[in-house]
Amino acid sequence: MTLTARPTTPLLDRVSAPADLKRMSDGDLRRLADELRAETIWSVSQTGGHFGAGLGVVELTVAIHAVFDTPRDKLIWDVSHQSYPHKILTGRRAQMGTIRQKDGLSGFTRRSESPYDPFGAAHSSTSISAALGFAVARDLGGDCDTGHGDAIAVIGDGALSGGMAYEAMNNAGHLGKRLIVILNDNEMSIAPPTGAMSSYLSRLYAGAPFQELKAAAKGAVSLLPEPFQEGARRAKELIKAATVGGTLFEELGFSYVGPIDGHDMDQLLAILRTVKARADGPMLIHAITKKGKGYAEHRPDRGHATAKFDIQTGEQKKAPSNAPSYTKVFAQSLIREAQQDPQIVAVTAAMPDGTGLDLFAERFPSRCFDVGIAEQHAVTFCAGMAAGGLKPVCAIYSTFLQRGYDQIVHDVAIQRLPVRFAIDRAGLVGADGATHAGSFDIAFLANLPGFVVMAAADEAELMHMLRTALAYDDGPSAFRFPRGEGVGVDLPERGHVLDIGRGRLIAEGNRVAILNFGTRLKEVREAAEALAQKGIRPTIADARFAKPLDRDLILQLARHHEALITIEEGAVGGFCSHVAQLLAEAGVFDTGLKFRSMVLPDIFIDQASPEDMYAVARMNAADIEAKVLDVLGVARLEKRA
Repeated sequence: MTLTARPTTPLLDRVSAPADLKRMSDGDLRRLADELRAETIWSVSQTGGHFGAGLGVVELTVAIHAVFDTPRDKLIWDVSHQSYPHKILTGRRAQMGTIRQKDGLSGFTRRSESPYDPFGAAHSSTSISAALGFAVARDLGGDCDTGHGDAIAVIGDGALSGGMAYEAMNNAGHLGKRLIVILNDNEMSIAPPTGAMSSYLSRLYAGAPFQELKAAAKGAVSLLPEPFQEGARRAKELIKAATVGGTLFEELGFSYVGPIDGHDMDQLLAILRTVKARADGPMLIHAITKKGKGYAEHRPDRGHATAKFDIQTGEQKKAPSNAPSYTKVFAQSLIREAQQDPQIVAVTAAMPDGTGLDLFAERFPSRCFDVGIAEQHAVTFCAGMAAGGLKPVCAIYSTFLQRGYDQIVHDVAIQRLPVRFAIDRAGLVGADGATHAGSFDIAFLANLPGFVVMAAADEAELMHMLRTALAYDDGPSAFRFPRGEGVGVDLPERGHVLDIGRGRLIAEGNRVAILNFGTRLKEVREAAEALAQKGIRPTIADARFAKPLDRDLILQLARHHEALITIEEGAVGGFCSHVAQLLAEAGVFDTGLKFRSMVLPDIFIDQASPEDMYAVARMNAADIEAKVLDVLGVARLEKRA
């Protein structure tokens, strides 16, 4: 694959920090935006990553940094998928070749990476809350290394579907602090936004010709809305009339400007300069943009994420897959089950493609619901459907399910409602790093009374666990599975129903037993092969369930082996802790059993390949082998020899 040569960027080459933009003319800034877009496309073509959102905010990024005084002014990107152009302008251009790689730049904003990243982000709908916090810190004399100026939140229309954004706006309107919110409205998050807010925003600009709004921005500062200057009331009423009469944002206490063309540099500069000079309370600027502008706006996902690619052809450089992905196996299995049972429905929170529910929606459009970036609502929505007699499958990534934990406890678990949670992206996920790791769901679910918690060791087990969850009506259940392709096992035509709380014996050995929970089973098998060459043949068991535990299997392993090692792709407090509690209560430790656990370490592991991340966690085959040798004392004997 031949990649296009790096673009020529004479203006961008003069930028080492945002302060350099202030020495440029407006015409230069327009040309700089073109160069920045070309540089962003080229950079991501070399590394892969998220770039559609960044292409949509190139002009906005240049305009903000040209008008405001970052890092004294705090610029907060919601989610921050769109931060690549921002990183290029803020001294990290030379490092863009390392983005989302081990020891490289994060794919998101990160406080430890740059003073121009005042607030880390990776989950949505947090920016307005954080910006309001900075505004209050400014007014109360908070201590900050870079000083305190304006607080600017850039939030997308997809992120605006998250309830936290409204909580923040309600509070901001009440406090009345000077705060600038820029709504980046591209009618697109990862998937097209859904819900009443999306429809409302569409109506806001459906009847407002950009020509009139450009004239207002370019032609006369006197035509801008209050509170900028006297005489602006006529323009405010004009814009109100063009946008179906007033706005929800004004009812929440924000002065509203828009909609404006987010790709028109003259318009952006004029409005941002006036806002900086005159705003004295909460201000919302509504900018219309195109995700993927200049390269990927016609792709279905607008270039949300990509592997390395050829700029001219768009062809992505991906390794061939040898097995179906866990996500695809889940989706196809769910479709087969739904063909048999009309009560099965599926819910996702703005991730239909990522969870595989786009396939389900094609087959059963009336039984599939994308609720937007609203995990709390998704969980309780499922609880209501379960109480109403349906069989809801709530498909949410592990990292995003954390956002709905209160609802899992109060609306699902306490009421023992049979909501089925399909937890994708369990364990360490690679390039997205710590913010997207599925590290905690075993612990936070297995500690809830009445919850059935499963983890698939391979893609066939995933099929069995889906069917088991659908057949279980006595309370909530969850099954977790990782990102990426399966291990290549033969798949049944249909999964079968497992006995709740029953594991399986994989291989019988002696001296040491390894009790696996999840997809480390492949690594356990590899470790066992290496150990066999040293004369050690461990017993291997797959727990399948963290709750309820297979008490008989665990006690049998403990009583017939010198040592028992558990392994799981989750933090301490999950499966291993429940096993340890069982062993302690049964008095097994009094017999001299050596018990060890292999869990994710008590750190946030930075982005790298999944293999490298698990190497940091010391949970790969070589680490399992070393753990067995250590617990049996073999490693120490070899060293003495």
